[in-house]
Amino acid sequence: MVFSIALAAIAIAAAIISAVGTRTLIPLLRSGRVVAVPNERSLHAVPIPAGGGAAPVLAIVLVWLVLTAAGWVPGSALWVVLGTVILAAVSWVDDRRGLSVGARLIPQIVVVAGSLMLGMPGGQVFQFLLPPLLDRIAAGLLWLWFLNLFNFMDGADGLAGSEAAAIGLGLALLGAAGTGHDPATAGLGVAMTAAALGFLWWNWAPARVFLGDVGSVPLGYLIGFLLLRLAAQGLWKAALILPLYFLADATITLGRRALRGEKVWRAHREHFYQRAVLAGLSHAAMVRRVVAANLVLILCAWAAENGFGVAALAAAAAVVAILLVVLARARYTGAR
Repeated sequence: MVFSIALAAIAIAAAIISAVGTRTLIPLLRSGRVVAVPNERSLHAVPIPAGGGAAPVLAIVLVWLVLTAAGWVPGSALWVVLGTVILAAVSWVDDRRGLSVGARLIPQIVVVAGSLMLGMPGGQVFQFLLPPLLDRIAAGLLWLWFLNLFNFMDGADGLAGSEAAAIGLGLALLGAAGTGHDPATAGLGVAMTAAALGFLWWNWAPARVFLGDVGSVPLGYLIGFLLLRLAAQGLWKAALILPLYFLADATITLGRRALRGEKVWRAHREHFYQRAVLAGLSHAAMVRRVVAANLVLILCAWAAENGFGVAALAAAAAVVAILLVVLARARYTGAR
C-alpha cells in the first residue's frame, strides 16, 4: 500500500513539474528566439519554440534526488544526475547557438565514460558473453548510440515524448510486478512516464513546443542508463524490447545512409516516421500507430521476463516489422 502511494505521489509531482515548467518556458523561449526554424529537413511549417524538454528533464532529476535521499536509488548513481545536468547544459548552448559535431560528442563521451568508470550501470550488460573490459566498451558504445538516436528520432510532434512515456511505463511495470521487481526501476520509470506526459500536453500535434537538444539528449542518456541497468540485472530481453521501434528505425536508416556513402550525422528526412508524414499521414496519426505498437511491446517485455522469453521476443520483432512496413507504405487518410 505504501509503495503504491509513493508511486502515485511520484507520478503527480513529476507530471505537475513537467507540465507547468514547459508552459512557463514556451513564452521565454519564443521571446529569446530559441526556436526551430523550418527548413528542407524538418516536418513543420512555422517556427516552434525548442527547449521545452528542460522541464521534464528537471522533473526526473528532482525525483531522482528524492528517491536517492529516500534510499530507493543507490547514492553511487548520482553521477548519472550530474551527467544529465552536464549534457543538458551543453545541449542548451547547442539549441541557442549551434555546436559542431565534435563539441557535442566529446561531452557525451566524457559523461558516458565517467559513468562506466564509476561502475555503472553495474553488472555484466551482455550477460558474460564478453570479457569485463569488452563488456564495458560495448555498453558504452551502445549507450552513446542510444542517446544520439533518441535525439535523431525527435522530429515529429509527440513522437519522442510518447516513446519516453512508453519506455518509462514498461520500466515501471517491470519494477513493480513480476520477476524484475525493483523499487528504483519502478520509481524512476513512473517519473519518466509522468514527466513525458506532462510535456506531451504541450507537444502533442500541433506542437506548441519541442524538446530541443536540451531535452532529447539528456532523456536519451537517462533512458539508456535505465535500459542498460535493466540488462545488467539480467533482464536483457525487456531492455531490448522496450526501445525496439526507435532502435530499428534509427539503425536501419543510418545503415542505409552509410551504405550510400552519405554523412550519417547530418540531418535528413529518411526515417520511417518522417517518410510516413511526408507521404501525407498527420503527425498525430503517425504517433498513434507508434503508441499502439509500443503498448504491445510493453506487454512483450513483461512476458519475456516472466516465462515467455522466445515467444515474446518473436512477437516484439513482428510488431516492429509490421509498424515499419505500415509507416513505409503510409498514405494520406485524412486522419488528424
